[in-house]
Amino acid sequence: MTLSLDYAALSDVGRVRRNNEDSAYAGPHLLLLADGMGGAAAGEVASAAAVQVIRRLDTATIGGEDMIEALAGAVHRANERLSELVEEDPEREGMGSTVTALMFDGRQLGLAHLGDSRAYRMRDGLLYQLSHDHTFVQSLVDEGRISQEEAFTHPHRNLILRVLDGRPDSDPDLQILDVQAGDRLMLCSDGLPDYVAAEVIAASMADGTPDSVVVELITHALEAGSNDNITCVVADVVETAPASGTTPQLVGAAAELAQGGTGRGEATTLVPGGSNSGGSGRGRALDPEELRYAPRPPKRFPWLRRIVAVVIILGLLGGAGWIGYRWTQDQYYVGADGGFVAIYQGVDAEIPGLNLTKVYEKQQLQVDKLPTYNRQQVESNIEADDLSGARAIVSELQRTAEECAKKLTPTPKPSTTPTKPPASKGPVSKAPTTAPTKAPSGTPSTPAGEANPDDCDGVK
Repeated sequence: MTLSLDYAALSDVGRVRRNNEDSAYAGPHLLLLADGMGGAAAGEVASAAAVQVIRRLDTATIGGEDMIEALAGAVHRANERLSELVEEDPEREGMGSTVTALMFDGRQLGLAHLGDSRAYRMRDGLLYQLSHDHTFVQSLVDEGRISQEEAFTHPHRNLILRVLDGRPDSDPDLQILDVQAGDRLMLCSDGLPDYVAAEVIAASMADGTPDSVVVELITHALEAGSNDNITCVVADVVETAPASGTTPQLVGAAAELAQGGTGRGEATTLVPGGSNSGGSGRGRALDPEELRYAPRPPKRFPWLRRIVAVVIILGLLGGAGWIGYRWTQDQYYVGADGGFVAIYQGVDAEIPGLNLTKVYEKQQLQVDKLPTYNRQQVESNIEADDLSGARAIVSELQRTAEECAKKLTPTPKPSTTPTKPPASKGPVSKAPTTAPTKAPSGTPSTPAGEANPDDCDGVK
């Protein structure tokens, strides 16, 4: 069974303010409310921009769980729009807006909420708050530090913690809610619940049509002395065709700006003592709405800030590069340079336009005088802990080369002087002549004192 919404929306500037920073929209598939803030007309621009972006969700083509994704995307786009508006006019820096939206597909509701505007549902005579306030006071209630009754009169009940403000961390609460025929839905800005008790709101919601209910709720807020703009959207979930029809309703700053108005008008200022003058003398009390959301100061000379930021970043990068370069110049290794052993300062690395190594000391030791293993080590570079370590490596290589030189130098054979045999008076007989024995070919003879070639392999 497909249900319908019978809706009404109304916004009042209130008895104190001269401009309306609330914006609201009601249509067959979307109920939406935004409460702007920021001063200098930025609040009304913020709420109107948010409503103009998100109202595009008033369509029958999106339903079920897809409503959550659609709401999240719409809030994100609205947030980007606020960021663009600040870029266009730096005087708007610090502006923001709450967002409370109910998307309806005929069977379910999709809720998106950011800030302290509220969404309610009345079912079977019981009023239930669907949204959760993103305020300092609500955080105290959640932590159990104060009661809900104390929150109603807390001096900082207007301080809001999360809001749509163009920053990347403005993520809304999102959820899917059930709905049934006979439910009554209501969205309102904080100008109503901050001054009217929940029991009074419930009593007004219990009877009447959506049109009469929005009028009654705003009247209660004005009589309670609300010093804020007051906006309400009320919708009944019905099984029949809605009495309100299907024409969307746009109220508040969004409607005024769309018509080319400024949203400013004469308002009755309530002053203690019964005076209705709207003077702004020094004794004027601070407006709680001005303290509701701490706006960031306007950006002055944004180009200068960007230049300073770039200079700081370049300075940090340059400092890090200089520290890295100095570290490389404290490193040493032993390598080859033109056929000789050398001590290098730096690291053996290539960076275009930057030389990180140089010959620190060139030795008299030739690389060819080293065994193959040591020569390969030198040609591949031998890392050292410091300069002393590099010199110790060179000393060890020098000792190895000297030992190999000694081992590979042949030892000369000792020369012998023949001795004349003693003369003998007896007859001398000639000894038989024996041919010398020739050494067999193919058997090499190693000179005495010559080293094993494996000990100093490759030494030239």
